[in-house]
Amino acid sequence: MKRSWHSPGAGRVPLATAAAVALMLAVSGGLAQAEYGLGSVLGNGAGKFANSDSAGGGAAGSTAAAPTIANPPESPVDEFTKQLEDFQKSVPDLNKRIQDSAGAIDTSTDIDKAKTEIDGLRDEVGTILGAVSDNGPVSQLGVKALDHIHAKLKALSTETRFKPDERQYLVDQWQRLQAQTETATKELDDARAQFAGLLQTLQSNEDFISELIEIRQAEKALDVIRSLSHDIRDASTQLNKLIGSIKPPGA
Repeated sequence: MKRSWHSPGAGRVPLATAAAVALMLAVSGGLAQAEYGLGSVLGNGAGKFANSDSAGGGAAGSTAAAPTIANPPESPVDEFTKQLEDFQKSVPDLNKRIQDSAGAIDTSTDIDKAKTEIDGLRDEVGTILGAVSDNGPVSQLGVKALDHIHAKLKALSTETRFKPDERQYLVDQWQRLQAQTETATKELDDARAQFAGLLQTLQSNEDFISELIEIRQAEKALDVIRSLSHDIRDASTQLNKLIGSIKPPGA
């Protein structure tokens, strides 16, 4: 039985022979002929592989990304500089808050200021109480308005310039105003009397009110102290960070 020459590798030249052919063609006809000859010898698959490899290499070369340069890690000096700048920015603000707090404490603990406030309140209460007292200006407002209406009604009773129906119309209007003014005057007297009584109660509790005013000022001082304590603790935290950045690594 004869061996068949058509084996799976039949029709193809060994790789060593193909390379030798390509080299000869390259010497005689140039690189383009060598590639063509190599493709012809090895078959279309090899030629396609060579072409795709060449094309792929060109594409890869043209689209290769530039290498990324990583930022260097922050050094201890950089950390110290950052903490120092933060602390320097906070110092002026803290100084201002301390000065403002000191001024607020002085104001809230000033006994003379509390007395001045009480004296001012006493004067205002005394002035308004005089206005709404039984014989004060407010009590006379309604009386003056009613006196004017009474005078108009009296004059109309003997008025001859108007026709009887016209005079009666005017009398009716003034009488309507008289009734409404009497009601309004009664309401004003009641409001005035109630307010005057409250003012007198306020006057009788002047000493107690004075103490309440001082308590209110002391509460303001307490709020200032608490706020300043919070500010100083924040500054201490910032200063601790600065001090920590002074120590060498590993210390």
